[in-house]
Amino acid sequence: MKVVIAGAGSVGSSIARELLAHGHEILLIDPKPEVIGRSGLRGARWLVGDACEISTLREAKLDEADVVVSATGDDKVNLVVSLLAKTEFGVGRTVGRVNNPKNDWMFDDSWGVDVAVNTPRLMTALVEEAVEIGDLVRLLTLQTGVSSLVEFTVPSDSYIVGATVGSIQWPADSTLVAILRDEAPITPSIDDVVDGGDELFFISTIPAEDDLRELLGARRRSDPEHPDPTPS
Repeated sequence: MKVVIAGAGSVGSSIARELLAHGHEILLIDPKPEVIGRSGLRGARWLVGDACEISTLREAKLDEADVVVSATGDDKVNLVVSLLAKTEFGVGRTVGRVNNPKNDWMFDDSWGVDVAVNTPRLMTALVEEAVEIGDLVRLLTLQTGVSSLVEFTVPSDSYIVGATVGSIQWPADSTLVAILRDEAPITPSIDDVVDGGDELFFISTIPAEDDLRELLGARRRSDPEHPDPTPS
């Protein structure tokens, strides 16, 4: 896969390093030539220039890229690069780094962003995930305002403990995509039984998150305020 990364700072370089380790073809664009030597990246190609300039993106042959990642520390730059990648070069997938959470609402398909990665929000979510059991945590926004990747750690007294995946009436517009159990990922099937401590990962629309939260937060029958979310 050909990936172009705009911004070779700590975030861009880290992404490049991981992708290179997985055998992908990487081109980094940065206006500062000195970052090449100190990056320590081997196997990556480099282009010194302004990623907001059409001429630079043409030189990078953006039309041949499978993915463009805008990873600079400037939200304006990341939006412009994503928009140009989509509208001028027809790139199939764009990933935009959000530096200021207040700008999160702009990182959507109207600006050419397929996936917005809000680093502060993601770090907050990961902290919450580590300490919160029994609460739904949004990890990543996909096409802002449309869908998200969310995680739920199942408490031992949850209604869904002991139920099979296929017997639970999951909310519309939410899909269970993975179960993490004892640090091992499981592709869920209808016969898998939910255990306390399981981490459930869903792709969900933003509005459906509340329905998921209500379902997953229900406790056993000793709590009369919550109905049984599984069919009898």
